[in-house]
Amino acid sequence: MQNTMCDAAVDYVDSGAGVGTIKIYTATMPSSANTAVSSQTLLATFSLQNPAFGAASSGVATLAGTPITTTGAAAGTAAWFRCATSTPGTCFDGSVTATGGGGDLQLNTTTISVGVNVQITSGTFTMPSGE
Repeated sequence: MQNTMCDAAVDYVDSGAGVGTIKIYTATMPSSANTAVSSQTLLATFSLQNPAFGAASSGVATLAGTPITTTGAAAGTAAWFRCATSTPGTCFDGSVTATGGGGDLQLNTTTISVGVNVQITSGTFTMPSGE
């Protein structure tokens, strides 16, 4: 059941007419993915593959196609991300760290600069077991 629910969540990323996205922001992550972004600064937007994630194993789906590179749109320190469909429908939010830092999404650097490449080195979505 955990894998089925995880797959359903990440399959939603691919439900729009185009590819899903991951947007990287500064500051504090909203309390839920249903809460609008307010004062946080959008640092970078990544276009994902379709499908964006592989099949879940033990409740964890891994982001496909890494590394994924884009260019910084603003300067700041990456703190969290929002994954969305192309429509855009919000799918989920998660933590961001530098590679090896244990975040849901790991970047080559959390210091993002305008016009400088930034890279997703790995990413996962985890469905809690409910036990």
